[in-house]
Amino acid sequence: MNGVLEKLLGSASRVKIIRLFLANPEGFFTLEDVSRRAKVAMPLTRREISLFKSIDLIKQREETVEETIKLKSGETKTKKKKVVGYSLNAAFPFLHPLKNLFANVAPVDKEKVVKELGSVGKIKLVIFSGVFIQSDGSRVDLLLVGDAIRETKLDKVLKNIEAEIGREITYTVFKTEDFLYRLGMYEKALNKINV
Repeated sequence: MNGVLEKLLGSASRVKIIRLFLANPEGFFTLEDVSRRAKVAMPLTRREISLFKSIDLIKQREETVEETIKLKSGETKTKKKKVVGYSLNAAFPFLHPLKNLFANVAPVDKEKVVKELGSVGKIKLVIFSGVFIQSDGSRVDLLLVGDAIRETKLDKVLKNIEAEIGREITYTVFKTEDFLYRLGMYEKALNKINV
């Protein structure tokens, strides 16, 4: 159903960037942050940010950030610098309807996610929670049970999903044997997951 928003709003890139700001209303993002987190090419990111600024969906501001620099001597030095970034404009007149529109359209196709997760190892169980079911009460968004899970491949798949939904995913991975043991012991972590 994510295709509906892409068609309505003009592009997948636009949807990803809007979703990033809506999912992080207090966030401050540089152009590089937006490009990296939404997985959108920098020229396209610049164009979309310019458009969103022109309609006051986002506002531009400067923030002072600390940057750690490694000196030739091996020591590190902390340096403050001002960076230009962007944040959601809470006074945008159509913010509430826009949030509702995005909330009513599933951010990702769960079947597609399960298929992608299948490539990271021998997955036995995937439980969607938290952000996937529009529940803020869960500490975990995704629970995976399986064996021979390749962490680097899992990281890559999760980064792609995060780009689609606009926020970081909290997840837990159990080996099948560990999951069955904990399930038998009524593990608190498993009971806290809202499904």
